[in-house]
Amino acid sequence: MNVNVGKRSAEQETKLKFVDCDIHPVPKSPDALKAFLPARWQKHFSTYGNHSREPFADTIAYPRMAPAIARADAWPANGGPPGSDLDFMREQHLDLYGVEYGILTPLATRGPDQRNLEYGAALCTALNDWQVECWIRPEPRLRGSILVPQEDPPAAIAEIERRADDPNFVQVMLPPRTDEPLGRRRYRPIFAAAVAAKRPVALHIGGQGGHAVTGSGWPSYYIEEHHSNLQTMQSMVASLVIEGVFEEFPELKIILIESGFAWVAPFCWRLDNQWRRYRDEVPHLKRPPSEYVRQHIWYTTQPIDEPERPRDLLTVLEWVGIDRLMFSTDYPHWDFDDPHHVFNVGISEQQKQSIFRGNAKAMYGLA
Repeated sequence: MNVNVGKRSAEQETKLKFVDCDIHPVPKSPDALKAFLPARWQKHFSTYGNHSREPFADTIAYPRMAPAIARADAWPANGGPPGSDLDFMREQHLDLYGVEYGILTPLATRGPDQRNLEYGAALCTALNDWQVECWIRPEPRLRGSILVPQEDPPAAIAEIERRADDPNFVQVMLPPRTDEPLGRRRYRPIFAAAVAAKRPVALHIGGQGGHAVTGSGWPSYYIEEHHSNLQTMQSMVASLVIEGVFEEFPELKIILIESGFAWVAPFCWRLDNQWRRYRDEVPHLKRPPSEYVRQHIWYTTQPIDEPERPRDLLTVLEWVGIDRLMFSTDYPHWDFDDPHHVFNVGISEQQKQSIFRGNAKAMYGLA
């Protein structure tokens, strides 16, 4: 639902401090990013533009996902798109809600989704430079995500190594809808580079990989497609576990962004049952799949599943683990989670502080 969130009292503005692990910045215009591209790719940008892996990807935001996928009150006064004006973001989000740190997860321009891999690599580098110059340097509460062209591992590794010593970046970001499941060996060098750079790998729901969102083709309705994004994330987790990525990289940390977390327990129960039956097929797995999931995977909270019986959420939290959850709002998108109206289900203040601040600060090394 697309609604005006409205303003809060001074008491509310200062009551809660938290780390927001999913903020979406957007260029004010296509030309805002063009300045960060080399001359060759500036010309390509102007002449040919994007060649995304999914046809008609530029049409997805309106009308089916509300204008610009955003809250109705998220449009800045300067006429730019939601998420494009830092001063407005400060006023409407960072200052208003008491955001201690905000993690940028850029989705616009789709550098990782380009069919032209060289252009995609150039766009990723430009987007990373843009995060620093336009967002992180002028706003010390913000940190960036290293965008990489996952279908070009050498270029992805080069970009990770370029940013490895830059404290402005706290994670490597990959789209889950890749050409092949992420557990395949072609992607292992990217994970190796992330581990060497001491960065977790974040998978944000969605992405335009060119493949249908379901196993049997494209759905009829947006509600099906939106729900089916979760199936993609489940498939990627199964691939990472079963293909032995965590055995090869015992220090690798994976963060699932905007996929919820209530599905994790039944997913692991089923996977463990299959492993017990077919474990001789995967002798490289030394433990049940659920143990790899519990050790290596974290979750941002938005969208928080809200069962009819609120106490059921407590059972989910107990199984997933409070220490594996990191709060996120999804600002400025229409399904934004207000930090003052979530997790009011009887968890302790200490547990709430872990979800809202402690877990993310530990993950990202934030003081």
